[in-house]
Amino acid sequence: MNAYIFPGQGAQFSGMGADLYEQSETARELFEVANDILGFSITDIMFKGSDEDLKQTRVTQPAVFLHSVILSKTLGASFKPDMVAGHSLGELSALVANGTLGFEDGLKLVSQRAMAMQKACELQPSTMAAVLGLEDAVVEKVCEETEGTVVAANYNCPGQLVISGDVEAVNKACEALKEAGARRALVLPVGGAFHSPLMEPAREELAAAIERTTFSTPACPIYQNVTTTAVTNGDEIKKNLIAQLTAPVKWTQSIQHMIADGATLFTEVGPGKVLQGLVKKIDRNTEVTSA
Repeated sequence: MNAYIFPGQGAQFSGMGADLYEQSETARELFEVANDILGFSITDIMFKGSDEDLKQTRVTQPAVFLHSVILSKTLGASFKPDMVAGHSLGELSALVANGTLGFEDGLKLVSQRAMAMQKACELQPSTMAAVLGLEDAVVEKVCEETEGTVVAANYNCPGQLVISGDVEAVNKACEALKEAGARRALVLPVGGAFHSPLMEPAREELAAAIERTTFSTPACPIYQNVTTTAVTNGDEIKKNLIAQLTAPVKWTQSIQHMIADGATLFTEVGPGKVLQGLVKKIDRNTEVTSA
């Protein structure tokens, strides 16, 4: 069975999408629609902007979404997913790919999500850190015992977990995790504490936008970050998408469930190859490729 997976924030690079724009009329039309919807030329930033320009959350999220979704739409008849999943932001790309959301509605939600998250980031100094070489349970215990707000945020693959919270708590947790035997506990260059309770203001804002949006019956199941299992019900998809902003991304568990349900080939659709690497670390016998 063909599983298609869609990357999240962090996969962006300068020049992304320029080849699609040059080679495909469908891509050109969709990029121009995106510029109109967003009210600024995201194509200029994607194709010619610096890494610094692309790092702004309000730019990064629509840029990664557009690259993924437009790429999937240029694949034509060869794009036949039996199941989909997306890492964090990538969940919205996956929902357009499987027909749950229309392109324009998906982009509007991504833009609103990015703005809401940026605002939440500005309310309190917060960050994330990558922790390598420890069991999930050890990381969870250290987070629970650390004063302040710090939680497990991204279960990327066995031995690689990202924590998220206020700056002081994350720094304290990193020290404790190194003492507990972490190979690395490294603060990441991100704008805030994604997938933590500190995103509650963004969750409330996005919830209203999601509730107003029409979700169609998908062509195939999506394995969502919050529940990790196959979902096809529109109301359930909405509920999980809203919960995702303050809940952890359970990527390891999602991939394991996709494999258990028959996934034999994982195709990453979008910028970079990060997810292919994670899938291989979750199950080295699995076949992975790029779109």
